[in-house]
Amino acid sequence: MKKNVIVSLADSNYFELLDELIESIIRFEESKNVAICILDAGLTQDQKTLLSKKVDQIKPAEWDINVSQFKVKGKEWLKSQVSRAFLPKYFPDYEKFLWIDCDAWVQDWSAIELYFKACEGGKLGITQTMAPGYRIMSKVKWLFGKLAIIKSQNFKHAVSSKIGIEKARKLAFAPHINIGVFSLEKNSKCWQVWQANLKKTLSSGQIFGSEGLAINISVYIDDVETEFLPINCNWIASNLLPKLDQSNNKFVEPFLPNISIGIIHLAAGIWKDGKDMRVDKSIKIDIETLSKNKVSKSLRYLN
Repeated sequence: MKKNVIVSLADSNYFELLDELIESIIRFEESKNVAICILDAGLTQDQKTLLSKKVDQIKPAEWDINVSQFKVKGKEWLKSQVSRAFLPKYFPDYEKFLWIDCDAWVQDWSAIELYFKACEGGKLGITQTMAPGYRIMSKVKWLFGKLAIIKSQNFKHAVSSKIGIEKARKLAFAPHINIGVFSLEKNSKCWQVWQANLKKTLSSGQIFGSEGLAINISVYIDDVETEFLPINCNWIASNLLPKLDQSNNKFVEPFLPNISIGIIHLAAGIWKDGKDMRVDKSIKIDIETLSKNKVSKSLRYLN
């Protein structure tokens, strides 16, 4: 019986991305010891039939917390903002859970090992969205003199969710934690803390981003025990493009020592001429190589 599981979710529009994520996992020999389970948020029957040959389980995602039907009408994929906080309910037979958004893919198995190691002892294994080379961590609108309006992601969502100005201020300049890749043990106390915060953020704020705000509250205000993993474990390419190590055909961090990226995450999309690489596989962008050349390259997983 496999004890560790990787979980993701998709609807029919993101099926190709989900399939690429799965292919990027099962190509590793080590994946034979890890289960893959999928939450269905609107996949077609044909898509589920294809996936069933590659994964261990597929279950329909639910609204585990009551939300306004007006806000979610026709947007079944928004279940990802809720159901990921309830993974042990869906797949109770596993001991360690690793969630990976379907718009991410695994380049180096070492990242998978780190996430499963990070969550031992009930800790949350996760990555802060900060790295050498980031030029802007938070947006601020300067009015005049020393007065400014804070527009950081955490602060903006916290205010709209009405969690209280004191909590919002604590989150204002805390390094944002991306919930697109995380690990937790089945019996971790973090699940309950996260779920309680998610109920609060969903009650007033927007559905999208609610689960991320809730996990930031859990870490920075409720002090859940957290193992912060390096940025190459969840490399958000829209924040900072990687470089290409052509000799090894691998994407690497753009600054020395050019560490190999474990998980490439296309959150927020990679855009060119108004088109998003996540929905158009033909899109390529210029990527700098370690030898300082530029090549036209897609950041999606290619067999």
